[in-house]
Order: sequence, then C-alpha cells, then structure tokens
Amino acid sequence: MTRARGPDGASRPGSGCGARGFGRFGCVLGAVAVTLPGVPDHLEPPSDEFDRRRRRVLWKLPSGLYLLGTRAGVRRNLMTLNWAGQLAVEPKLVGVSVEHDAVSHDLLSAGGVFALSILRREDRAVVRRFVKPAEDDPDAGTLSGQPVREAVTGAPILASAAAWLDCEVRRPVPLGSHTLWVGEVVDAGFNGDEDVEVLRMEDTRMNYGG
Repeated sequence: MTRARGPDGASRPGSGCGARGFGRFGCVLGAVAVTLPGVPDHLEPPSDEFDRRRRRVLWKLPSGLYLLGTRAGVRRNLMTLNWAGQLAVEPKLVGVSVEHDAVSHDLLSAGGVFALSILRREDRAVVRRFVKPAEDDPDAGTLSGQPVREAVTGAPILASAAAWLDCEVRRPVPLGSHTLWVGEVVDAGFNGDEDVEVLRMEDTRMNYGG
C-alpha cells in the first residue's frame, strides 16, 4: 500500500493516487470521471528549444513495437503501435493508446475488442506495411498482403506473430490527443519458440510521440 502525506506532514495510508505519475494514472483508471491537471495559466509556454529537447528525451523511452488488431462488424484493421503495456495484475489489464483520428480508434469505439500481435525481431519490415490503414482482402485472408487469423474476439492477429494478446475493452480513458483503451486479456498464446527475440522500437529507425 502507498502512503500519503497529510497537511500536517504525517504519513498515513493512501489510495495510491499521489503526486507521482503512476499514482495519478491509477486514479484515472479507477475513477468514472477525472479531470487531468492542465498547465497553470501563470506558466509560460515551453520554448522551441525545450520542446525539441523534451521530444528527444521522450523518444529514448524504451518500448515494444506491435500490430494492433481491431474489428467492428465486417470492418477490421491492423495498425503499427508502440504505446502498449500491462496495467494491472488482477484482473489482467492491458492498455493501448491510440490517436483520435486513427481508423483503429473508430473500430475500438464500435467493436470494443483488440488484439496485440507481438512480432519477431526479424519481422521489422512488416510493421511498415501498417503505418496507414490496412487493405483488407477477406477472400485471401490477408490485410495489406499479410496473412491474418481471427482471435477469439474476432480481432485480427498476424499469422506469423511470435505471440498475441486478445482483449475485450473494459474502459476508454480520454487523454488529450489520444485515448487509452483498457482491455482485459481473454486469450493469449505463443506461435512457436517462447524464447524468440521480439521486436522493439530501437530495432528500427522509426519513432513516435515526443
């Protein structure tokens, strides 16, 4: 349990919603409606030099590189994504952060499911096929020319993925330019060797965010 400081400076049990990022983030996930703090009016906008430096530092944050599968009715998509991670142990919650104007954002809203394809390091070229909306060929069973299969939820998984997580959306959390989609893992598995090296952002020349 985390401990919070009261007005008198005494330490006492807290809810985990402290001043640190993870605590505040936990409050967002655990509440029905929370307004995130904005920039105080008295602060000056960041300088161009600081903004550039801040971006370069944010790009240094290690991250995986995945394919996010979404589906709503007959519409489906695979999208390259690096903002994903486990959010809770019980229940098993995974979060994916998706920009508002992405096709996958609309499918998440309508379909309420997603799957994460975890890729082999050697498949770094595959992710470049999905930096724009995928071309669906249902007869061939492909998206942008790559074979896919259906997860339990119906979301598409890359057939050659090293592993996958299949999730049902439990809650969307609006976060400025993006929405964090919180999903509960309903199925997961490996496709071959569990010890295979998996793809990470640093294995490519790509970057995102900042």
